[in-house]
Amino acid sequence: MNHLAHVFLAPDTPEARVGSILGDFCRGISVADLPGDVQRGVEHHLSVDSYTDRHPQVCASRRLFSPQRRRFAGVALDILYDHYLLKHWHRFTDVDQDGFIRMIYRELPEHEYLMPEPMRRVTRRIAMDDWFGHYRDLDNIGYALDRVAARIRFPNRFDGIIEEIEGHSEELESRFLWFFQDLQRDASTL
Repeated sequence: MNHLAHVFLAPDTPEARVGSILGDFCRGISVADLPGDVQRGVEHHLSVDSYTDRHPQVCASRRLFSPQRRRFAGVALDILYDHYLLKHWHRFTDVDQDGFIRMIYRELPEHEYLMPEPMRRVTRRIAMDDWFGHYRDLDNIGYALDRVAARIRFPNRFDGIIEEIEGHSEELESRFLWFFQDLQRDASTL
């Protein structure tokens, strides 16, 4: 899962939401030394990722990608799932979407002291460039995925993966809806 889905599913404290993003940045960090709710958020992140990686709908979605791009299908789905979460927000919560995003954008700078520098740089860009708001538009998902492709340090065929997403959009979206309701139920018990 990507950042929006992680903060959406995280335990309901600012520190746990920070931890839910920190799960992608905790290499070299002693999680045991973090405050309790941050630890809980990191553990939640790892559990959500593990559940996602083995869910049958996610596995079936990965197989829709061409062999040359399948290696990157997980990354593509993570970002795409933030788009689908925004698109179908009302199915999963009664919380106002814009209000939730504004809350996250307020919480991140208030809790930078809990973040390693690489995470600080990313969370500043998330808020400053309104990543979550931009993820509402599928064209922006394609742009985000191409930026990820450009950062890969070895030759790859990841750029342009949005074309494959668009070619399977109905099935990917349908599989997401089945998967995410299962994930939301499971994540609430962690």
